Amino acid sequence: MKTILKNGKFYVEKNVFKEAVLIEDDIIKQVGSHEEILKNSADKIIDLDGKTVIPGLNDSHMHISLVGDAMTSCNLTFAKSIDEIISIGKNFIRLNPGLKALKGRGWNQDNFQEGEKRNLNRFDLDKISTDIPVVFERVCSHIVSGNTKALEVLGVDENTFVDGGVVELGPDGKPNGVFNENATRLIKEAIPKKEIQDKENEFLKAVSYAVSMGLTSIQSCDILESDFQIMFDLISSIYKNKKTKLRYSHQFNFQKIEDFEKYLDTEFKTGVYDEKYLSRGALKLFKDGSLGGRTALMINPYFDAPDTKGVAALSDEQLNNLCDLASKNNIRVVTHAIGDGAVESVINAYEKTMKGLKNPLRHGIVHCQITSMEQLRRIANLNIPVMYQPIFLDCDLKVVESRVGKELASTSYAFNTLKNLGAAISFGTDSPVEDLNPFNNIYCAVTRQGMDLKPEGGFNPVEKMDVCDCVDAYTIGSAFNEFKEFSKGRIKEGFLADLVVIDRDIFTVDHNEIKDIRAEKTMIGGEFVFERS
Repeated sequence: MKTILKNGKFYVEKNVFKEAVLIEDDIIKQVGSHEEILKNSADKIIDLDGKTVIPGLNDSHMHISLVGDAMTSCNLTFAKSIDEIISIGKNFIRLNPGLKALKGRGWNQDNFQEGEKRNLNRFDLDKISTDIPVVFERVCSHIVSGNTKALEVLGVDENTFVDGGVVELGPDGKPNGVFNENATRLIKEAIPKKEIQDKENEFLKAVSYAVSMGLTSIQSCDILESDFQIMFDLISSIYKNKKTKLRYSHQFNFQKIEDFEKYLDTEFKTGVYDEKYLSRGALKLFKDGSLGGRTALMINPYFDAPDTKGVAALSDEQLNNLCDLASKNNIRVVTHAIGDGAVESVINAYEKTMKGLKNPLRHGIVHCQITSMEQLRRIANLNIPVMYQPIFLDCDLKVVESRVGKELASTSYAFNTLKNLGAAISFGTDSPVEDLNPFNNIYCAVTRQGMDLKPEGGFNPVEKMDVCDCVDAYTIGSAFNEFKEFSKGRIKEGFLADLVVIDRDIFTVDHNEIKDIRAEKTMIGGEFVFERS
């Protein structure tokens, strides 16, 4: 099957554009002018009416199964107070009679405009229900709150201990219903497990949304439980039966080395991956938590909470052991590190595994938010790829200076500096922490502003990125993490025919309009899998 796409503005590389493309089956065969391309015969010729076309976008870190789960959960994203959260929860129960438990996500105390600005506790959630478990997850997913019924179901008391996590105690010495880091997995167990078919339906619903936003590849962390084989088998079945063409690369999380060893003895040996649509991927670790929840691990105490430096979800020894075992098995590692203390620990762990080499397995850092200049230089020197989420600025720019101080904030979220130092950077959204919309993400990187267009001139404007560099980070940059930079991420001869036709020219519109851009058509493997009506 030969297809010609003509009369487009095809982005080839920085400041280089072409008019037409010849595609044969799933590969781009030729890129050039109308005259050059139309010399070829084709089964189909499609006129793009002058639209701009970019390579298929590749989210370098997200949780697609949790996106689907969030679509069926109680949405707390826009709540402006604890009282509003209680009202939303009560209303959800009223509209969904017969619930055995209530799950919600998206609350953020930094966005509260009335009442107290604090984490939800069990006493708040008891006002929603004392009959069924209520489990509400903060937007970052690193703090989860449960009501008294949820604690009772799990038998949680003041003696409950979770390695790498905290079960908070109130003034009375009893659990107050607030769980962070590894302890969040415990409180989530109060929610009954979903049927496999429900999980598949949610996964496919989220995949359809991703494709509609111009994503053609995702690197997704959906293995988060000790009974990991269920999710591996579900995703494998989806791709074996060709239920989606969205390219998927695993980021499987094992915080306990015994679970990782079990993976090495099972899925690692027996899993089937074509490395085209379904890829084996990387070990995903969590070193710390979130800035908003003050669980990001800092070298020095928080400016606005001098009694804490955050939470280590893994000790340095545990992190080193996991990285060593992965490296011995030639498995790439990507580690969640937000605070400068976590970033320091991860750099040190990776450097030890390299044994004098320059990161041959491309171990990477996810988020890498709070950083010093010395750390940025070490990251670049050691060739450590960084998976950034510029959309985090929308919320964090309001609190970062109060959390870590102006000096450290000035070298944080340093996307442009790290790129200029020569490091490999890529973009993702950590969805459902943020919406997986890639254009909001690019907008924040280019303007250094939140979605409200503030602050004027941008936060630390020296870190503003060029639009071409942002598109590259979302395409060829993300492909680099997967060792696939020679097969996808460009509109060039020999590359996979993954591309996105967008509704306005991202390279020339006013930067404030970037967030309003949408995909008109999404092509994966030479086939348009989405067309906006």
